Amino acid sequence: MTKDHEQSLRLHLIELLKGGGAHAKFDDVIKDLPAKLRGAKPSKFPHSPWMLLEHLRLAQWDILEFSRNAKHVSPAWPSGYWPKTEAPPNAAAWNKSVQQFQRDLKAMQKLVANRKTDLFARIPWGDGQTILREALLVADHNAYHLAQLVDVRRMLGAWK
Repeated sequence: MTKDHEQSLRLHLIELLKGGGAHAKFDDVIKDLPAKLRGAKPSKFPHSPWMLLEHLRLAQWDILEFSRNAKHVSPAWPSGYWPKTEAPPNAAAWNKSVQQFQRDLKAMQKLVANRKTDLFARIPWGDGQTILREALLVADHNAYHLAQLVDVRRMLGAWK
């Protein structure tokens, strides 16, 4: 792969991680969600906005840490990837989760952008994963659950 092709791949991955294009961006999906609806679970839908936000944050954090930290221990599946409650305990918890999600997303983008990061090398502590695969996993997982969050907002009457 030429350096130009590699740089092009990195830029495409970063754009995919940012969202947009064919999918809603994180910031747009959570923007202006009334606090009273953050813990609301629509009828016949398994998750509230809080549950989806926390799941997004926890899964993305786990993938990022696995990608860069040999000593990282993933949470238990599935209980460690979902919050214990349907609603955030307070507005500060919601805001903290949003900020952590944004911080970790930027960290994954930075990892991908770093030319010292070999996107194709196997992660030594993994079982065949690469940074390329993990970046694609983050983008795919985020797009899936952000779409669910849009659906929840629609069902709650809180989507434009």
